[in-house]
Amino acid sequence: MNGYLITNLEPNRKPLPPAIEHGWWYQYYFATDRGQAGYDATYDQTAASFDNPDHVSIVIHNYRWRLSLAPGESQYDDMENRLSAGPVISVPTITLDGDSDGVAPATDGSAYAAKFSGKRTHRIIKRAGHNLPREAPQAFVHAVVEADSY
Repeated sequence: MNGYLITNLEPNRKPLPPAIEHGWWYQYYFATDRGQAGYDATYDQTAASFDNPDHVSIVIHNYRWRLSLAPGESQYDDMENRLSAGPVISVPTITLDGDSDGVAPATDGSAYAAKFSGKRTHRIIKRAGHNLPREAPQAFVHAVVEADSY
């Protein structure tokens, strides 16, 4: 979803233009106890689909880690460093953008096309935002099943 997205902590320390930072409000929200409580409430609405008592703590830790507010798992440092280099993805891929994404506006996918060496299709999903599995579940599942058949 949203193209080629690998978290790289070093660039994450640099500010984005204010109009783009605005779209990432929830990352700062999740860095707080208030954000965790808010996420917990949303989680409770859909808990049956997760069936994992650690889900909230894992998600909140990830957002705090992205902002360098929490440590990563040191046993994965080597893998994280390799991913930070932005490797080319060789498996068949379908990239998706929601046309109403307030965080990462939909594109034609050309900016990151070179990051994929295998078969790749890019789609813009109408009336969907940043959370495609929740906002457009049928389109999301269709893309996963289709990519698996390549």
